[in-house]
Amino acid sequence: MADRLLLVARVAGAFGVKGEIRITTFTEDPTALGRYRNLLREDGSAALSLTSVRPVKGAVIARARGIDTRDQAEALRGLTLHVRREDLPEPEDDDEFYLADLIGLKVETPEGDVLGQVKGVQDFGAGDLLEIQPPKGASWWLPFTRETVPEVLIAEGRVIAVKPDETE
Repeated sequence: MADRLLLVARVAGAFGVKGEIRITTFTEDPTALGRYRNLLREDGSAALSLTSVRPVKGAVIARARGIDTRDQAEALRGLTLHVRREDLPEPEDDDEFYLADLIGLKVETPEGDVLGQVKGVQDFGAGDLLEIQPPKGASWWLPFTRETVPEVLIAEGRVIAVKPDETE
């Protein structure tokens, strides 16, 4: 899926009086944001071009081209920052993947029965959930745990899932 955008951060507001921006990151390494430099808006248009990034507790403080005052930085509050999937490094191990890579994969039971396709991945605060779109009917949510998703086979385009017992 070319040009797929991944959410990597959100602007939390201004930091100080000289245009620095406090950014909450959703990356494993918060300072990785500095490697992407040119961050995009949700629609794919240019958002921020970072010139420096330093870590602070729970966020990073960044400088961006064209943002020189506290008011300019504060005006960015709430802006979501994205990168193109193809701009991210490929995982080093076969067992590693980006959650976004799960979208579109076929979902099967261990016995090979098709449950549907991964429509989305969300975390509402209690852990990652896969939204499964069955061939017919409404989508449903599956906790993304080893118990419910014992195998992720990216190269084969599928995940093995154990659907929770509906009688529980």
